[in-house]
Amino acid sequence: MPLLRFDVIKGRDEKALKALLDTAHEAMLEAFEVPATDRYQIVHQHEPNELVVEDTGLGFSRSDNLVMISIVSKARTQPQKERLYALLAERLESQCGISPQDLMVSITENGDADWSFGMGEAQFLTGKL
Repeated sequence: MPLLRFDVIKGRDEKALKALLDTAHEAMLEAFEVPATDRYQIVHQHEPNELVVEDTGLGFSRSDNLVMISIVSKARTQPQKERLYALLAERLESQCGISPQDLMVSITENGDADWSFGMGEAQFLTGKL
């Protein structure tokens, strides 16, 4: 935990997707200080007409290299979130060639009772995590 969902336009090869996921995980480790094995990522690939992401009037120029990252996580501080946004923008550009204008991130927070990692248990509540 956190759980990251990546929405992208179809066309990236396996190597590019791996770089995207690895780079995002590295940023998550640094910003949220989670364990290295705390990695839950899902990629959704869409036809170009199935992903509409405008700029809310900010003047961004989006391309087919767009990446939307939706994160579900326990509560994080504002500085942690801001650090994550900055690290993602910086590293996805330098390591994956993704413009910061093509990156959108959204975080949804939840609590200990909202997670089960298996075995029909809420491990944050049972004390196993």
